[in-house]
Amino acid sequence: MKHFRLLVFGNAISGYGSYLNMVALNVFVYQVTGSAFAAGLFMAVRLLTSVAAGFVSGRLVSRFDRKALMIGSDLVRSVMLLVLIPLPDTARLPVLFALAVAMGACTTLHQVALRSSVPEIVGPEKRLKANGLLVTGRSLAMIAGFASSGLVIAQFGYTAAFALNGVTFLVSAVILALLPIRTRSAVAPGASGDTGDTGAAESGDGAVARKEDDAGRAAGRWVSWALLRSLPVMAAMMAVRGADGLGSSSHNVALPVFSDALDPANPATFMSQFLATWAIGHIVAQQATSRYADRTGHSFGEKAFAVGAVVMSVAFILAFAGLPTVPAVAVALIAGMADGFTEIVYVTKLQETPDAQRGQMFGISAAVENGGFGLGMILCSLTLEFYSPIAVVGLFHGVAIAFCLGFLAFLARRGRRGTPAAEPPGSEPSAPGEAVSEPAPVAAAPGAAGVEAAAAERAATGPGDAATESGAARAAKGDEA
Repeated sequence: MKHFRLLVFGNAISGYGSYLNMVALNVFVYQVTGSAFAAGLFMAVRLLTSVAAGFVSGRLVSRFDRKALMIGSDLVRSVMLLVLIPLPDTARLPVLFALAVAMGACTTLHQVALRSSVPEIVGPEKRLKANGLLVTGRSLAMIAGFASSGLVIAQFGYTAAFALNGVTFLVSAVILALLPIRTRSAVAPGASGDTGDTGAAESGDGAVARKEDDAGRAAGRWVSWALLRSLPVMAAMMAVRGADGLGSSSHNVALPVFSDALDPANPATFMSQFLATWAIGHIVAQQATSRYADRTGHSFGEKAFAVGAVVMSVAFILAFAGLPTVPAVAVALIAGMADGFTEIVYVTKLQETPDAQRGQMFGISAAVENGGFGLGMILCSLTLEFYSPIAVVGLFHGVAIAFCLGFLAFLARRGRRGTPAAEPPGSEPSAPGEAVSEPAPVAAAPGAAGVEAAAAERAATGPGDAATESGAARAAKGDEA
């Protein structure tokens, strides 16, 4: 865990840069153009790029070295920001929209690569604790980034803010480059159908290896969706996270409006108090989940995830109910704890996916979460023109609660029926009496060559052998196919 703690430190530094530029870049665009439309367009380009990058990042993370991708994403962001420094304000504007694309894409790529690498870096048994450390580091970075952005811009100007931001990404890249960590499973390249001399040597026939790789690549664009169809519980959890993103956008959009209504003379007071308390709740959640995992050796399941999401949404709604100071701080703390808890549990469950498909699953998840948040930002901004903050937050977090309750009903129905999840392509049917749980996806993408190999193996098996073959052996062959 020593190396991973250094990784968390570097990730927190780059996170600080992300939150700093979130303020600095948006305010700078508005100041240079004097147009709220230009500032909104800048934010929209960045967000839409993040959504699109989720699908692309999944494939990149599955095929290339994740550590190199994280380093590259940090370096691209650093170079783009440092390029702005010598330019005059009027020449910076066109570059800023290119920067919006780079920021959206590289931030998503870095997040997908890092989260999918955690089981390989710390081991499967320490995933929960590692994810908690990442959440804590990001929460501290958020506090520091938002708190210092105004001071940095006011005291030193935008050029200093861009320079500091670029340095944070550079420091993160250097830390990553120096860490002796493995971010991929030792069998992932072969399992995912990567080409190379090794695969040809193992098969003894380079042409066959290339044919298999072409078939796997042709099916690659559909493999993530096939995985979701074969893992209905995980697909439902992703839907809940998308609804959570929709709800989260409501309180982010409504918070400045609500703060101004509470105290027009000092609108930042409630907003800063709320965000700081929420971030502290994240840290408390990390400590609590880590201690639970250390003491019991167990992690939390899907039901705990859904219940935590309900508690989070209810707390966010209550935060806009005009409560006195002490209850308001309490609900903000609960909202932060529940938010941190659900994120840790969700990421830990997603990391149960085999390494060959884990990157694609995280890519889809990033697209769903960013898409829900982006859609909510648009809808909430329009809805706030006609309704109060409590009504808007209640509506959108109410949608998230409805998704959570539907997910709990889905889990209960599966438990009563004892219906196993759909099997991934290429696996044998579950034996009667097996536990009802989410099956592990196959490690290789389905392709024509893989199907032919499975058929050849079944043909080679004699009738007598097939009659006496145990259920465990059949399951093993299904996994190999």
